[in-house]
Amino acid sequence: MPFSSRASLLPWGVALALLSPLTACRGRELPNMTPIAAPAPAPRAAERPTPAATPDAPAPPAAPQGGPIAGSPTSFAPIVREVRTSVVSVFAAIREVSSMQWGFNGTQERMALGRGTGFLIADNGEILTNNHVIQGAAFIEVQLDDGRRFPAEVLGRDERLDVALLRMKAPGVALHPVRLGDSDRLSVGDWVMAMGNPYGLSQTVTAGIVSAIGRTGREVHLSDDSFGNLLQTDASINPGNSGGPLLNLAGEVVGINVAVHREAQGVGFAIPINMARVVVPQLRQYGRVMRSWLGVSIAPVRENMVDWMRLPDSRGALVQDVEPGSPAAAADIRSGDVIRRFDGQDVTDATQLPWLASSAGIGHRSRVELVRQGTVATVEVTLAAMPERQAVALPPGRPGMVPIPGPVGP
Repeated sequence: MPFSSRASLLPWGVALALLSPLTACRGRELPNMTPIAAPAPAPRAAERPTPAATPDAPAPPAAPQGGPIAGSPTSFAPIVREVRTSVVSVFAAIREVSSMQWGFNGTQERMALGRGTGFLIADNGEILTNNHVIQGAAFIEVQLDDGRRFPAEVLGRDERLDVALLRMKAPGVALHPVRLGDSDRLSVGDWVMAMGNPYGLSQTVTAGIVSAIGRTGREVHLSDDSFGNLLQTDASINPGNSGGPLLNLAGEVVGINVAVHREAQGVGFAIPINMARVVVPQLRQYGRVMRSWLGVSIAPVRENMVDWMRLPDSRGALVQDVEPGSPAAAADIRSGDVIRRFDGQDVTDATQLPWLASSAGIGHRSRVELVRQGTVATVEVTLAAMPERQAVALPPGRPGMVPIPGPVGP
């Protein structure tokens, strides 16, 4: 199916037409540009006065030598050469139905083109990307770095984590999957690199650092039931980067680029690759994620609650309600309990608990450490299957976080 290369509308309501085409500027000045005077050249070494050496006056200190910061990369080019054949552009043909205008009754259909990014994780053509890139697609194509295009099918998708598993149909084509890293080993300040298809500019590379880790649902909220624990980076991420890889200096994927803050620069977010690792086997086998269920609604612990609830600090998830007949009810978890550890992992923020409980596994016996009226207790809970459309209540997040699909064109 041919796709139009025109792009007209961004999800942020910013017309792509406002982006002026690039203009060659060689040999002429641009309006409203003020030339910058070059600084006067420094005197040559032979022209500089040399201070007289005396027994009482020590020699002047040597000038500091310039150079890269210790541990910083001298070039990202080796990483780009290694992974560029693994990063693909994703094109999704989406059928849109709208009401007819200008006094006509009925509806009209058109095919819109959404653009995003993905990366190969297996030599059989499996690709990871964001769910919002391909959601509602009637047809999907992927493009390799050499320009060849192949159709792709959806093996599975998960709206809550915003990941989708595709498989490109390219029999006989040699493919090069990426290496997956360990996102739990990232530290704030680590160098990272993003690759993607922003504004249709395929194989675009940007670099930055990990600005923060473990961004929670209160800070970054893409939907009412999304999971927290996102990575934050200042590597430039733009519409069309959705689903692309965030890579460490070893060339390993440590995140899936998913969102940017619409009112900021250099504030982008990625799903930790370790979270995607958990759901990929289920997407491959079932086409969706079979989540386990605890059966509580929760809220954060506020600082002003610590003293009167006799807590050591504000870490944990405050149980607001317990679903009747749920695993939590069977384990005698009560409203007012504060869950501080789940299966040996600290619950530092309320938004961590939904992921821990839902990814532990149906039928899994989990140890839950909680504080009840100042007393520490441990209970065992046998998790059940999450009911359809059941979501653990999360605290409200901040406005302004948006997913980053590519431009949409007719």
